[in-house]
Amino acid sequence: MSKPKVALYWCSSCGGCEEAVVDLAEGILDVVAAVDIVFWPVALDFKKSDVEAMADGEITLSLINGAIRSSEQEEMVHMLRRKSQLVIAFGSCAHMGGIPGLANLFTRQNVLDSSYHESPSTPNNEHVEPQVEYSANGHRLTLPSLWETVKTLNQVIAVDYYIPGCPPPVNIIKEALGAVLQGKLPEKGSVLAPDVPLCDECKRRESKPEQIKIDSFKRPHLAQSDPEQCLLAQGFICLGPVTRKGCGAVCVEGNMPCTGCMGPTGRVLDYGSKALSAFASLISANADDEIEKAAATIADPTGTFYRYSLPASFLHRAGHVKVTGDK
Repeated sequence: MSKPKVALYWCSSCGGCEEAVVDLAEGILDVVAAVDIVFWPVALDFKKSDVEAMADGEITLSLINGAIRSSEQEEMVHMLRRKSQLVIAFGSCAHMGGIPGLANLFTRQNVLDSSYHESPSTPNNEHVEPQVEYSANGHRLTLPSLWETVKTLNQVIAVDYYIPGCPPPVNIIKEALGAVLQGKLPEKGSVLAPDVPLCDECKRRESKPEQIKIDSFKRPHLAQSDPEQCLLAQGFICLGPVTRKGCGAVCVEGNMPCTGCMGPTGRVLDYGSKALSAFASLISANADDEIEKAAATIADPTGTFYRYSLPASFLHRAGHVKVTGDK
């Protein structure tokens, strides 16, 4: 009997999800023994033409990481969808848009200006920008077009399952691959991680009081924290109460607040608004001016509460950006 065929592809992300697969360590040998990796361009010498030559549905599983923000990424994920029986959005960027999704706070031209014209380390007196098409000496060169809006994977193709995390925890990857190989997957559309808040697996949970009231919010690099006590109770913005568990609370164990990369539990429709609402309820002040003063201590509300999920949220992108006739 032939082995299940597996493909891995990297869209708009930092590459940490690819590293997470390598972090399986010797466990990756078990994966390689159980499956036939037929496409993983970041690690092995595969070409687009190799996938094009396959029959539709020939690939058992495609793990696709990264948000979608270019014409090339759109083309590749549509092809992998056709060729695959199952597609898993692998990691925060594919799942919710991730850090690349914060580009939705700006226009495409804002991004190009920042990269090619305003950066102090990028001399560009000719004001050159990447061109989608260029011809010279009888030759024509093309580049992928950059979208105006960053999208999650499921906003571009149908997704069967989701593995959260930035990057996905090794234990979650192992369990998900095991479920695929054993045919013990849950209902389609499921997030393959425990559906309870992160606080449930946090070693500091016993120090978390039943009621927390905060008059101002602290930033980790500007305030000393007690390594034994609940970070939220100390006034740090720890998103553990509104974030799905499964990572082992490793950030908190390293004395850093949870930033929410595992995403929401299944009962939450919009992660950012849920987190924002939860933290608003913790402000101890009652008078309007005192509430505003406390809220002002949150340096970057959008980057804090929508850090990984802006494209997947009801906001989707900055409201002042007008997008017509473009991705």
